[in-house]
Amino acid sequence: MATTMTYTAKLIDGPLEGKTISTGFLDSGDARPRLEISAPAGSKHYLYVRASGAELEYASDDGRGQRPTAVSYRYLETVFD
Repeated sequence: MATTMTYTAKLIDGPLEGKTISTGFLDSGDARPRLEISAPAGSKHYLYVRASGAELEYASDDGRGQRPTAVSYRYLETVFD
């Protein structure tokens, strides 16, 4: 079975609510605990943290659910550079 190297991060609130991005797993195979996303304009970025473990999605063909295909993230703060 092929191992998925990326997953979809679903941004469920904050300034990027409803957006999704593709990101890679950590070397350990876990989903990233936090994401820093650059704002399209200006010198700031948004910090998102992984939501509760119940907000994971797995591909239907992955019977054992080895790695999620989507993980929800909640907005934490805006950081100005």
